[in-house]
Amino acid sequence: MPYDAELTGRMRLALKAHVGISEMRMMGGNCFFLNGNMLSGARRDKNGIGRFMFRVGKALEAEALQIPGAEPVIHGKRRLGGFISVQDAACDEAALNRWLAMCLEHASALPAKN
Repeated sequence: MPYDAELTGRMRLALKAHVGISEMRMMGGNCFFLNGNMLSGARRDKNGIGRFMFRVGKALEAEALQIPGAEPVIHGKRRLGGFISVQDAACDEAALNRWLAMCLEHASALPAKN
């Protein structure tokens, strides 16, 4: 999953006001963390489609999948529980902030890994 500077920049900007945020390149994309717990990611598929990945947690997964544009994350042949994929075209600034609020809610309830 190729790194995408534009999508990573959008994610970075949306998270800049939050304390405890870090980022790391993983599998060619970029992932963001709150106190060491994964929040989200940004990448561009081989077919050129930009995607955001959001870790909303298993408790919010069913609700999140009802939001237009939301799809479960499939890694290899395995569905990753609590992770949602959204194409960048379906994720304007307001939507990105709503998704990140769900991610922050989930991650802030987890013990810090730092």
